[in-house]
Amino acid sequence: MRKVGITTTIPVEVLFAAQAVPVDLNNIFITHAEAKRLVEVAEIAGYPRNVCGWIKGLYGTVLEDETIKEVIAVTQGDCTNTHALMETLELVGIKTIPFSFPFDRDEDLMRAQIEKLMKYFQVGWSEVKQAKERLDRVRRLVWEIDRLTWEEGKVTGFENHLYQVSCSDFEGDIDAFAAKVRGFLEEVKQREPMSQKIRLGFIGVPPIVTDLYDYIESIGARVVFNEIQRQFSMPFDTDDLVEQYLLYTYPYHVERRIEDINKQVAVRDIDGLVHYTQSFCFRQIEDLIMRRKIKVPILTLEGDTPGKLDARSKMRLDSFVEMLR
Repeated sequence: MRKVGITTTIPVEVLFAAQAVPVDLNNIFITHAEAKRLVEVAEIAGYPRNVCGWIKGLYGTVLEDETIKEVIAVTQGDCTNTHALMETLELVGIKTIPFSFPFDRDEDLMRAQIEKLMKYFQVGWSEVKQAKERLDRVRRLVWEIDRLTWEEGKVTGFENHLYQVSCSDFEGDIDAFAAKVRGFLEEVKQREPMSQKIRLGFIGVPPIVTDLYDYIESIGARVVFNEIQRQFSMPFDTDDLVEQYLLYTYPYHVERRIEDINKQVAVRDIDGLVHYTQSFCFRQIEDLIMRRKIKVPILTLEGDTPGKLDARSKMRLDSFVEMLR
C-alpha cells in the first residue's frame, strides 16, 4: 500500500479515496520507543537546538521509516518551521506535497486546496464523499468516547486524548480503527465513574511529555476536555467537506479557538485549564491572548523534548490543583 506521511490533520478523506495509507508522523514519533533518539537524528543532521522538538522528531521519523516516500506538509495553519522541514526532507529524497489552510477561512481557497490535493492523488469528488461518509461513522463513535469522558466520567483524560488524536489518520485503517473504538466503548460502559473532583481542560497542541494525564489524575484532578485533539475528530455535523475544514478551528485565528474553548468550559463545568505550549513555538505568544479572553484560571506548561514531567512542572500542577480545590 502507498504510505503517505502527514505533518498534521489534513483532508484525509482524499487519501483514503485514493486507497493510500495516511501516516500521522506526530503519532508515530511520540509513541516510538526511542523518541528522543529521533530528535537527535535531526540534530546530528544539522537542525538547531532552538527548533521545536516536534519538527525534529518528524524529520527523524521519516528517515527511520523507509516505506514513507511522500509527505503532505501543512505550510499554512500549523507550524512556521514546516517550510524548512519540507526542504530538508527533499534533500534526502522525500517527495513533499504542500497543503494550506487559508488564514481568513475563505471557502473558495479551501475548496481549491482540497481539489489540488485530489488532482495529485487522481480522485474525484464522488470517491472523496464516499470516504467522508465512512470516516464520519467512525468519528461519531469517537464523539461518544468524548461524551463518556466529561458527562459520565468513565474515560480517562489520556484515553480521550489518544482516540481523538488518532482521528488524524485513523491509524491508517478505517475498519480496524472502528473495531478498536467499538471494543473500547463496550469496555468503558461497564466502568464505575472516576472519583477525581477537580475538572480540568487541556488546551494547546498535544503534549510532548508522556505522563501528564496520569500525574494529573494522581493528584485528584482529571482532564475532561482536550481542545485540539477534539478538533481532530471533526466534531461538526456537516455533509460538506469544505465546510468541515472551515469549521475546524486549529489552523485559523486564535479567536475561533477561544470561542470553542469558552463554550466547552461552560458545557463541561471546567474548573481550570492547562495550556500546553511547545518550546520555540510561535503559539506560545497566543497564551497572552487566551489569558485575557478566557475567564477561568489557566496554568501554562511548557514542554521541549519527549519524556516525563520534570519536578518543577509537577510542583506547579500540584499548586494549581490545590488552588482550584
